[in-house]
Amino acid sequence: MSTTIRTRVAIVGAGPAGLILSQLLADAGIESVIVDSRSRAEIESTIRAGILEQGTVDLLRAIDPATRVDTVGHRHDGIELRFHGEGHRIDFPSLVGRSVWLYPQHEVLKDLLALRLGAGQDIRFGATVESVDDSNALHPAVVATDAQGEPLRIDADFVVGADGSRSVVRATVTGSRSGGYLREYPFAWFGILCEAPPSSQELIYSNSDQGFALISQRSPQVQRMYFQCDPDADAAAPSDAEIWDALQARVPGTTLHEGPIIQRDVLRFRSFVAHELRRDRVALVGDAAHTVPPTGAKGMNLAIADVVLLAEALRALLGEGDERLIDTYAERALDRTWKAQHFSWWMTSLLHTAPDAGDFDRRRQLGELRTVVESEAGRTYLAEAYTGWPQRVERISSITKAPTMESTPATTNSSRKFGPA
Repeated sequence: MSTTIRTRVAIVGAGPAGLILSQLLADAGIESVIVDSRSRAEIESTIRAGILEQGTVDLLRAIDPATRVDTVGHRHDGIELRFHGEGHRIDFPSLVGRSVWLYPQHEVLKDLLALRLGAGQDIRFGATVESVDDSNALHPAVVATDAQGEPLRIDADFVVGADGSRSVVRATVTGSRSGGYLREYPFAWFGILCEAPPSSQELIYSNSDQGFALISQRSPQVQRMYFQCDPDADAAAPSDAEIWDALQARVPGTTLHEGPIIQRDVLRFRSFVAHELRRDRVALVGDAAHTVPPTGAKGMNLAIADVVLLAEALRALLGEGDERLIDTYAERALDRTWKAQHFSWWMTSLLHTAPDAGDFDRRRQLGELRTVVESEAGRTYLAEAYTGWPQRVERISSITKAPTMESTPATTNSSRKFGPA
């Protein structure tokens, strides 16, 4: 048996972008249906890092009074750039009046799923999308198979691809699932989760003669750390002792707190921007539209910035028949996307050692690092980009009671590093 349902907006993907979009649309009185090939349990257990910009946190607080970003998440007022055995702190509030929050993506998803399901949102878990039927440009349809293996068709006024870097919807917008601008990097991150107390109260980005390392946190008991490796490295090959030796050698001047390693993986680096973000009444957001290296912590924040723009455009289009904002959606979203691509590339190039780097390259890189930390202008640029550029939108305050993604001074909240007081 086949099932056909009708909705205003069909959203492919129940990640942060898809769930927040459904909330903003619901606040505007626009119904939607979300489909995702994963189960709820799979979505909530997908472990990914999460550095949230000030504007992202402001939006989460506004749409979800029960968000745990201030109780489980940890506010960070800066990062440390470490090179030549010395640490240099970049103080965000003093430079730009904003902060970031360390709040893993799976925790964000738990909050958002509880919020949307509690409000009666139609989410079809276990539904595999096969294609988008755009033969009727004004009424595209999602063609899928539901969790029971039966055909499912969702007729809509608009389709949104929030289905990640392997997006099925992308083919409808760009003409192919790989249609876009791509850059691959000659290195990757070897990442671990370990049971140990934090080695630092804030993130340490360390450039050393042995290569890059990032010392991050997850909770008072579990920490996340990375070091630069070959993209083809085998995550299972090194012993725990070899991993700790590699990390410690790359953070001279800081003694790491070691503990049992409970997870290890290799994260490849790539930058991607789809050739198009919208065609007729089908649009892309988040990783379906673009991916960035993790160095600049832009991924989820960039997705949510897309959603804010698309939500205001859909409110105008579907609520008022005004096409002006949807016609400029791609242009406005790409302005931020390419800024984030540059920042992510710059942070990656600033901190990592290229395989073919020579003595000149190494000394030039150290000169660039000193240029950043010894200049207020350099520190301000890093702080501004890392905490997120303010995003002004015309209609978001009428879609939800959220403030616009203008930053609010970090000093209005008590500083919290690891968990509630």
